Amino acid sequence: MKPLFSMSTHHDSKPMGWQTWLILVLATVASICAYLAYSAISYRIGFPLDDSWIHQTYARNLALRGEWSFIPGQLSGGSTAPLWSALLAIGFWLNLSPYIWTFFLGGLLLFSLAVCAEASMRYLVQEYRGFIPWVGLLVAFEWHMVWASVSGMETLLHALIAFLLLVSLIKKSSNWLLLGALTGISVWVRPDGVTLLGPIIFVALFSQPTWKIRTRAMILASIGFGIFFFPYLLFNLALADTALPTTFYAKQAEYVSWQARPILGRMGEVILQMLTGPGIVLLPGVIITARWVIRNKEWGYISAILWVVGYLGIYLLRLPAYQHGRYLMPVMPTYFFIGLIGFYQYYLNRRVQKRSWWFIKTAWGIALALVCIGFLFLGMQSYSEDVRFIESEMVDTAKWVATHIPDDALIAAHDIGALGYFGNHKLVDTAGLISPEVIPFLRDEAALADYLDLKGVEYLIAFPDFYPLLTSGLQQIFSRGAPYAPAQGETNMAVYRWSGP
Repeated sequence: MKPLFSMSTHHDSKPMGWQTWLILVLATVASICAYLAYSAISYRIGFPLDDSWIHQTYARNLALRGEWSFIPGQLSGGSTAPLWSALLAIGFWLNLSPYIWTFFLGGLLLFSLAVCAEASMRYLVQEYRGFIPWVGLLVAFEWHMVWASVSGMETLLHALIAFLLLVSLIKKSSNWLLLGALTGISVWVRPDGVTLLGPIIFVALFSQPTWKIRTRAMILASIGFGIFFFPYLLFNLALADTALPTTFYAKQAEYVSWQARPILGRMGEVILQMLTGPGIVLLPGVIITARWVIRNKEWGYISAILWVVGYLGIYLLRLPAYQHGRYLMPVMPTYFFIGLIGFYQYYLNRRVQKRSWWFIKTAWGIALALVCIGFLFLGMQSYSEDVRFIESEMVDTAKWVATHIPDDALIAAHDIGALGYFGNHKLVDTAGLISPEVIPFLRDEAALADYLDLKGVEYLIAFPDFYPLLTSGLQQIFSRGAPYAPAQGETNMAVYRWSGP
């Protein structure tokens, strides 16, 4: 079966003109500013996750104290993304953090993803031409990507590295050393970056003509990977005596209940998050691409598809698809691109002149545009609600604690991000990120109570419905009482005086 249009990796593609770059810059700035402005009007500027403040705290301590710590003077491996925290530290050196530098980095990553997707489509599809960069605009306005760009998290950095590597394989790159190095760098962003070795090995095995060339390719990729991966292992071992960040082990323990749920229910949640937005409209395009590449043995495309499926499968088994599927977002640009390849295979096919064909492809294009725009605004509302929740619960509570709790008091808390950033108290982390010793029993409230007694904890900060046994009978000394958490079916975070043994 021949492709419906040219999909060569050895042709002169039309370069992107300055107008295209300008359009993508304006689109990126517009989408990010719209989200931030709506958040500011709805409540105030902030981050939609408490984890964002964990990165900010590590970054500030690195920049100002020259140490890798969450609590000053106490080295720890609580940052899942060391490279991201290090990039954020630049903002503190420049006196631009926590917001300006972080949102600038997010915007730069969103713009880079849009440019890479647009340039790759022009390179791979000769018939894809025109003044308007449709592919880049879809990335710049896709609500998951915009949300991630202003989340303060490493999500888009991981997504960009994965996309660059997989597109390189699609383009039949033979620079195995660089591909391995990209994988090694990705591990510094998220531990699951190691999964990118799979596509490299797959393509090396199936695309190379002899075992000698295959072996050489895998050796070079391994060298490139090892250059960055082994220092990463040593970095974690030096901090916490574990090969991976403590967050990796803590998350696995915290979501044991998720792992015990019926597999079909978990699968439904993962699929729902992937298809909420343009993903559902692009699903037929993914199927079209998959059908074509399998028949034509396009190993780069096949490796990308398998990686997307495998990555989703890992999270299906291990972690929940909550917070808009933020753990799944790194695969979305690749999924969208594969779907867009199929979309243009269908859209640009001139062999069929039937009126019904023209109607279907026109309706498909309009649906894709409308869904993208519609969910951009829905995502804007979700983002503002997320920020409002974190600011009114975690941040306001942290600021109260910083001014009302004695500096030498020992505090136990599950959500430590804002507490660490806005205060200087010593903390016992009941989620295990900076207190890895609690990981074996972090969901056992009776064991946690004994541990808090042993440590001499004086205050507990928690959502009462998350720790019903721990908070039962304790004296509540503060709660912001904001209406936003109850409106989302949650309880208000509270500060309790720990009664002790």
